[in-house]
Amino acid sequence: MMHPIERNELWYAQITLGVAILLQLTVTSALRVGPKFLVAALEALLVLAIGFTAPRRHSTAATAHKTISILLIGLVSIANAGELALLTKALINGSHLPGKTLLSGALAIFLTNIIMFGLWYWELDSPGLSGRHKRAIETNFQFPQNESMHEQANRWRPGFLDYLYVSLTNGTAFSPTDTMPLTHIAKGLMSVQAFISLVTVVLVTARAVNILA
Repeated sequence: MMHPIERNELWYAQITLGVAILLQLTVTSALRVGPKFLVAALEALLVLAIGFTAPRRHSTAATAHKTISILLIGLVSIANAGELALLTKALINGSHLPGKTLLSGALAIFLTNIIMFGLWYWELDSPGLSGRHKRAIETNFQFPQNESMHEQANRWRPGFLDYLYVSLTNGTAFSPTDTMPLTHIAKGLMSVQAFISLVTVVLVTARAVNILA
């Protein structure tokens, strides 16, 4: 059974992915994975494909919709990880790139990291771009609303923006804040995100100090 995705949620996800595409285009070629427009073009193609298959996910397109959604998130993940590796190499081994270029690249990687993990959390918990049906035993995150005794909170269901907020707070605090991971996979994803964010911030701080010095 497929969980319905509200149209607004789908738009929010597509707009956020559009931001990720723009961030990819701001990264200098020395830190970019593949040709200049390759990753951005593939991301744009998958965003359009998601919009086309979403209304049909309850029929024969269900499998295709899930496959496309996973490919989309995985594409952003691989591109961002590759750029972080190139940035790390450039800063450790020395680079001819201007300091501002390296710092802007790090900022793009940091923001893309937040978007990427927001999509992973949404996909993992419910319903994600694939529209998977959420069962109570599959809950991976404990939101503050889940602990509320109010009747309105009992009908509350987290949406894409809630998972994006979880990603933002975890990426900036390097740890969970008001939403707790309940499963090993959720804890693993949050740990990986916190580590990537920490490495990026440390590299940026080191470079900033070097520029000021």
